[in-house]
Amino acid sequence: MTSQSLKSRQLSTVHDPYAAPHIYYSDHIARNHARSRTYSATVENGGRNATKTDGKFPGRRISHDEVSMQPRRFLIQVEPTLKTLLSREDTDENYQITIDDHGPKVLSLGTLASNAHNKFDVRGNYMLSNLLQELTIAQDFGRKTIVLDEARLNENPVNRLSRLITYSFWDGLTRRIDGSNIEKVGRDPKDWTDDPRPRIYVPVGAPEQHEYYTRIAREHPEMRLDVQWLAKNCDDDSYVRDLNAAPGLLAIAMEEHTDPVTGKKDLRGLPFVVPGGRFNELYGWDSYMESLGLLINDRVDLVKSMVIHFCFCIKHYNKILNANRTYYLTRSQPPFLTDMALRVYERIRHEPGALDFLREATLAAIKEYYSVWMSAPRLDPVTGLSRYRPGGFGVPPETEASHFLHILMPFANKHGMSFEEFVDAYNHRRVSEPVLDEYFLHDRAVRESGHDTSYRLEKVAANLAVVDVNALLYKYEVDIGRIIRNHFGDRLEMPPEFCAGNMTPYQAETSASWERRARKRRVAVDKYLWDEEEGMYFDYDTVKQKHTGYESATTFWPMWSGLASPRQAQMLVERALPKFEVFGGLVSGTEKSRGAVGLERPNRQWDFPFGWAPQQILAWVGLQRYGYDAEAQRLAYRWLYMVTKAFVDFNGVVVEKYDVTRPIDPHKVEAEYGNQGSDFKGVPREGFGWVNASYIYGLTLVSAHMRRALGTLTTWDKFDSAMSALGI
Repeated sequence: MTSQSLKSRQLSTVHDPYAAPHIYYSDHIARNHARSRTYSATVENGGRNATKTDGKFPGRRISHDEVSMQPRRFLIQVEPTLKTLLSREDTDENYQITIDDHGPKVLSLGTLASNAHNKFDVRGNYMLSNLLQELTIAQDFGRKTIVLDEARLNENPVNRLSRLITYSFWDGLTRRIDGSNIEKVGRDPKDWTDDPRPRIYVPVGAPEQHEYYTRIAREHPEMRLDVQWLAKNCDDDSYVRDLNAAPGLLAIAMEEHTDPVTGKKDLRGLPFVVPGGRFNELYGWDSYMESLGLLINDRVDLVKSMVIHFCFCIKHYNKILNANRTYYLTRSQPPFLTDMALRVYERIRHEPGALDFLREATLAAIKEYYSVWMSAPRLDPVTGLSRYRPGGFGVPPETEASHFLHILMPFANKHGMSFEEFVDAYNHRRVSEPVLDEYFLHDRAVRESGHDTSYRLEKVAANLAVVDVNALLYKYEVDIGRIIRNHFGDRLEMPPEFCAGNMTPYQAETSASWERRARKRRVAVDKYLWDEEEGMYFDYDTVKQKHTGYESATTFWPMWSGLASPRQAQMLVERALPKFEVFGGLVSGTEKSRGAVGLERPNRQWDFPFGWAPQQILAWVGLQRYGYDAEAQRLAYRWLYMVTKAFVDFNGVVVEKYDVTRPIDPHKVEAEYGNQGSDFKGVPREGFGWVNASYIYGLTLVSAHMRRALGTLTTWDKFDSAMSALGI
């Protein structure tokens, strides 16, 4: 494998072999190849590319490949080559070529220099899976014959994955919501009603959107688009429950746009990035994690628009939503807005309107802080700390009611009702079951936490003053104080649309009050969440008034936010880190805390042995904040190696989560909801949002030596041993 630079460069006078697919497979490039005349590449049985007969493959042979000093390029007929490749190499017939397949791992391709007469053997799982990907993409572009650079097949895997994320995956995950696609995105796969149809709810403060979507519905009656006003008090528990009879999309920010063809002005949805390819909604903390990679890839426009979306949500829905569907109106997610806005501001500070952007985001964060996290039911009045404790009645509607069949059926039997009758009666409070109320209160809290699900939170989540949300709110308090002092002359007036609770319009916020809040929270966290003996943070049960003792990777979040003191950070590194560091980075929780699993107590996806990109990123940043650069690099290397190795061995796979204890196939996670990102045909289209970001961000932490070692798939232990032997 070579170690090409990610930068575009000319290895030939014709084109860049690493160009984006829409450039590389364009007709323009095809016409400009040095030799455009093609010969048939029909494969005959019995040759090098013979397909299997009677279940057996021809024996491997010594290569008689031509020798050339020039970069090798192949002349390929797409469809017959693709058919041959799959028939020989995809032995499990899942349209991927992986190390689980048992083909001969070799295929002959004709060279361009000989007009496909001379053959060269492409060998090994990685090059063949890359060939499958390139042929699939060429087929997408309608190409019958292509000229393919060998450099595209044996590309350094670190460079290839970085390139795919930068130039393909982000685009594959980018969405807009407007009239051009509302028929598709307005439909909800979780709409279990008798008449599912595209439906959008518009807040009373956005009449221009209601007029826009009403016009779209009138002009396209075949869509059956249902446009509804949302009530002003849109997060009332009873109102949100009743919306479940007609669930729909919630409007988010739009911009004025001039059609370049007609010259007419109209509205257009601002773009945003979704977690994975099956999603069409704007998600909460996924968006923040994605923004870290997007900013490195110079996609400031996307991150800025996502901040604007969040400001819109806080202004009209009172919170950053779990996602913009009606059944999420009572539920938020881990808060990261101030850090996200500051990172964007640093990139646009010299542009017109940059300060207005920062002001809007800060006002929105202040409203969210007061209305969501520092008010009932999330604020615990005794400790002064915050909890994941959303409102809502009844069974969470985004899951089928049958999802809770084993929970609900005994109560249905108790009341002499059918399952459906009981669910309706319970949701509308015609029957009272305090045990179920408690169960679903915690279930909704787990979903709001983003850590759905984990034995850390199960049946107790709503009672916990958790380490994660309080670390994030400390960052809010510090960030808001600094923004007010450094950018707004230590005085920021609150306009009416961003007032919450007992706030009065145009009251002034000052840095001193926010700095006092940060100091107060630090004292409370030290009192209730810090364990001096264990040297780590634990969640605090506000009902039982004691630590839970559950060892979670969220213990490192106070390092990310700057909440930990230098001494506490040192103790976390010395005592906590060894408990969580495994082969592929940080595990979400320890095996000891998770406990035994089996048929009656299955694995939860946010527990041991699984690792998630957010836990890695926040730990890396926290370690660097306190000067533990070596530890941050080591953890980043472990994660990057694991992601790269799976990418090489399994046809370019990049997934939602990994089993960080498995060296061979860490992406094969079947706990609970399976694994998003692994179900594709031929070529990965999007990866997974926050893993894409973790890869791009992690590469900024490692040294050049480390990056080269990752490209050769060198494990951390081997790399560390080699560096030690060299005295480096």
